Amino acid sequence: MKLAASYFRKIVKWRQMDIEYTFWQMLLLCTSPKVVYQYTKYHKQTKNQWARDDPAFVVVCSLLLAISTIAYCAAYDHSAGHAAFVVISVLLLHFFITGAIVAAFCWFVTNNYLREEVPDSHVVEQRVEWLYAFDVHCNSFFPMFALLYVAHYFLSPLLVAHGFVPVLLSNLLFMAAISYYHYLNFLGYDVLPFLDRTTFFLYPIGVVIVVSPILILSGFNPSRYLMNMYFSRLL
Repeated sequence: MKLAASYFRKIVKWRQMDIEYTFWQMLLLCTSPKVVYQYTKYHKQTKNQWARDDPAFVVVCSLLLAISTIAYCAAYDHSAGHAAFVVISVLLLHFFITGAIVAAFCWFVTNNYLREEVPDSHVVEQRVEWLYAFDVHCNSFFPMFALLYVAHYFLSPLLVAHGFVPVLLSNLLFMAAISYYHYLNFLGYDVLPFLDRTTFFLYPIGVVIVVSPILILSGFNPSRYLMNMYFSRLL
């Protein structure tokens, strides 16, 4: 409770947030994600907790997501009211609500099924913190954001076109982004020394690899589907 109170207190005191370190982490998550989790080990040694005590990553990620969504609305929407609804719904649904559900699921699975048995009763039992599970989601979300919100925005004129090539490229982009999300999710839990069988978090990648060719052959274009779902100016 103290950790959560301190965490939320810093959100309104933005001067206490380390923005420069946050951007450095975001860059590494796209290029050398294992380095980020090496620093997670150092954080545990110095702060005696796995979760971040600085909400800067969540704040910056939320702002970037809001800016990218506004860019989509400027290009594809024609109603200010609907655009505001899209921005709020994307922030809540794509990031916070989905993140909370994923974090709760991973928190439950890791603590109930993936912890190593401790034969020595004198050893302090360790558990995954829910806030750490949410941190792992945020870390995994950012590279997916870079692909499916930023890169997708600039490629969208091609991706939403008709034909086989847009279908192929759209599915490959989504496959890469979702697979990388689950890979980073795996790294986040694999770094915890008291967990076992963390390869469980890699299984969704196999599902994505199997499903993607089926979607391509069926002609399903995820870019067109999502853009038509969110924006009033149909493509």
